[in-house]
Amino acid sequence: MTTLLLALAAGAVVGLVLGGLGGGGGILAVPALIYLLGLSPAAATTAALLIVLATSISAIVAHMRAGTIRWRTALAFAAAGLLPAALTGAAAAELPQNVLTAAFAVVAALAAVRMLRPPRPAAADAPAPGARPGRAVASGAGLGALTGLLGVGGGFLAVPALVGAVGLTMEAAVGTSLPVIAVNASASLATRGGGAAGLDWAVIAPFTAAAVLGAWDGKRLAARLSGAVLQRTFAGLLLAVAAVMGADAVL
Repeated sequence: MTTLLLALAAGAVVGLVLGGLGGGGGILAVPALIYLLGLSPAAATTAALLIVLATSISAIVAHMRAGTIRWRTALAFAAAGLLPAALTGAAAAELPQNVLTAAFAVVAALAAVRMLRPPRPAAADAPAPGARPGRAVASGAGLGALTGLLGVGGGFLAVPALVGAVGLTMEAAVGTSLPVIAVNASASLATRGGGAAGLDWAVIAPFTAAAVLGAWDGKRLAARLSGAVLQRTFAGLLLAVAAVMGADAVL
């Protein structure tokens, strides 16, 4: 019963973050699965991919109704990340556990620093950003590699990349990132030896269900609170996660 309650609570928090910020849920799912629910780093990253995939598909439906997904851009971005996601997904099973933990801690810390950094003020007469094909391909490939290796969806990286490299609005970038995340997660799962066969579904199923439901509440929470407040709170949580996982990898 305690495991079930922990899985439901952790899944709800992941869903709230995903719904409130349009990304970042996966980067909390992995440490929750390791430290609260007792999964190994390799199993946790595989489970996180399943959770990210399910929540992304659920969110895609809502964004399709809102018309915020740019499908041609999503498919091009996802295509760039497909092979890297598959390759790093296969490599993840072969890496030592402490290497995976340390890599995750570094990514969490970098994501937190990026979220805490104040945005650059744009000049009043500056032209709107246009598409940069080379940067878009590189960003898509990097996102796929990150998703495959660490089991994170990468929405916290995909959204800025779609805004900066492709020139989408923030709303369209959030919607467009979801199919990209779903494709990368699927590619990584397909190449992880054994896939989801050895996972504890008594943990994964309630965690995923709570994350999907929590994402809807996260959208309502985002409408009430300042985006800056949500980002700073999430960044502080990520720094704490990075510190714990970094110490665990070294000690």
